[in-house]
Amino acid sequence: MDADPRISEQDPNREGAGTRGPGEAAAEAGPPDDLRDRVREALRSVVDPELGINIVDLGLVYDVRVEDGIVEVDYTLTTMGCPIGPLIEQQMQHLLDQVPGVRGFRAELVFRPPWTPEMMSEEAKAALGIF
Repeated sequence: MDADPRISEQDPNREGAGTRGPGEAAAEAGPPDDLRDRVREALRSVVDPELGINIVDLGLVYDVRVEDGIVEVDYTLTTMGCPIGPLIEQQMQHLLDQVPGVRGFRAELVFRPPWTPEMMSEEAKAALGIF
């Protein structure tokens, strides 16, 4: 049975997520999960301008799906009224345009489940002094 090409990752803070940098990407796209890893690593370069921490470590990236080179990212903001949503999407688009194998990009801003500080990586918590 063939694997489903639509790759979904429910836990953005799972151990081992995003272990390669965009500069280490192969010239040709590999399997969908390899592309998903490269996308997640590229998203680590999207930094919340107020906090100075990337959106992956902040726990703002809820889901990354890849199907036929089309990347869909579900993400959230720390609060509903946060004005940086368009900036975050622009940064994501700019960075993902540079990832080999990405043919298109869609972002979906979601607020369910609501973001909480517990969603941050241990590194992000330490950087913000949250223990």
